[in-house]
Amino acid sequence: MEMDNDDEYAKLFRRMNPPRVVIDNEACENATVIRVDSVNRHGTLLEVVQVIADLNLVIKKAYISSDGSWFMDVFNVTDCAGNKVTDKKIISYIQTTLESEECFYPTIRNSIGIVPTTEHTSIELTGTDRPGIMSDVCAVLANLKCNVTSAELWTHNTRVAAVVHITDGPTGKPIRDENRILDIKKLLCNVLTNGGTNNVRSAHTDVSVVMTHRERRLHQMMYGDRDFDCGESREEGCGPNVTVSDCAERGYTVVILRSKDRVKLLFDTVCTLTDMEYVVYHGMVSTENDEAYQEYYIRHVDGNPINSEAERERLIQCLEAAIERRTSEGLELELRTEDRVGLLSDITRIFRENGLTIKRAKVSTDGGEVVDTFYLSEASGNPVEAKTIEMIQTQIGQQVLQVKHNPFVKNSDKSSDEQGAGFFFLGNFFKHYPFPGFQLIRSCS
Repeated sequence: MEMDNDDEYAKLFRRMNPPRVVIDNEACENATVIRVDSVNRHGTLLEVVQVIADLNLVIKKAYISSDGSWFMDVFNVTDCAGNKVTDKKIISYIQTTLESEECFYPTIRNSIGIVPTTEHTSIELTGTDRPGIMSDVCAVLANLKCNVTSAELWTHNTRVAAVVHITDGPTGKPIRDENRILDIKKLLCNVLTNGGTNNVRSAHTDVSVVMTHRERRLHQMMYGDRDFDCGESREEGCGPNVTVSDCAERGYTVVILRSKDRVKLLFDTVCTLTDMEYVVYHGMVSTENDEAYQEYYIRHVDGNPINSEAERERLIQCLEAAIERRTSEGLELELRTEDRVGLLSDITRIFRENGLTIKRAKVSTDGGEVVDTFYLSEASGNPVEAKTIEMIQTQIGQQVLQVKHNPFVKNSDKSSDEQGAGFFFLGNFFKHYPFPGFQLIRSCS
């Protein structure tokens, strides 16, 4: 009852202080500026970043402050082509979504973003990665007359996680029959354990008629499967660089991340901090020459900074893993064709028969058309040969399957300038947007 009262009080407080969203295309020469002011609670930052990330907008800079009961963020964003956001429908969507009560105080979904749906049945899979695992999963679903309407698969540090949305092939409706669901779980679990030969870790399969925010759920599944502590030691200078230090005089833990920039990078790091129950009180994000710099001043939800070396090391490992999970290593292929039952099973079987393994995949359907993206490498880890690419394009169709990116084709070297200090950006921000909390952390630099 006390929890309900607290929730109702929070809603009342928010109604008296509704969020304000300002979207400005004049303030910055090369980006659209989104400013969000709202009542603060744990998870607010993630929800705002999630809305921007779901539109595939690129966050070039961000300034974060959430001291006390108020949340104030500024994001400089562009579309994927580097242009300002000028589409009135997208601007209106951002404004109405971020100002809606459902965004900040959802009444149906739980802490992992689950809401009921009548559109599909959701399958969650985690287990040990191996060549051909997605092909086996798709073959089982095809044999059970299940149609895959959308899916996303990530692999990292020998682990695999996938969220697959299916419908009944003949009817196109969600699968609700309990006996059929049990059969699906049993057969998929057998696939994940490779017929019982994979005993390093237990596989997990879950089937439900629910809808999740798929990418956040994948992070949670990988984190729950402890993919962050089963990798080999990384060579110095390779991959993301994460440091965690103390700002003892002000009671903050300072987290600094440097990595190659990419779409949804900020979502991945903020998602991890939120799910590990850390609160970002201040922060900044900057990107330049394809390099990203992120700086956060955090505490645990109980108000305390990190106070042990073990916790510090675990946070570093988890943030590195969050960045690496979505890193696109391998040949990127895009499939566009008319949807049909069993299509995904056929495509993944062709990849497998040509000695390719799927590192990451995103499957979607829109109006009867399939739009799938696959990141592939040879099972041996070697670059995919040109003749192999030609062979699978011939089997699937030259116009249907396109090469979007081949990292094994050498490009001209890209320059990478060093990032400026984080407080340079924070200082400039608070000159224009004064906030008392900034004076508290400035002495920690």
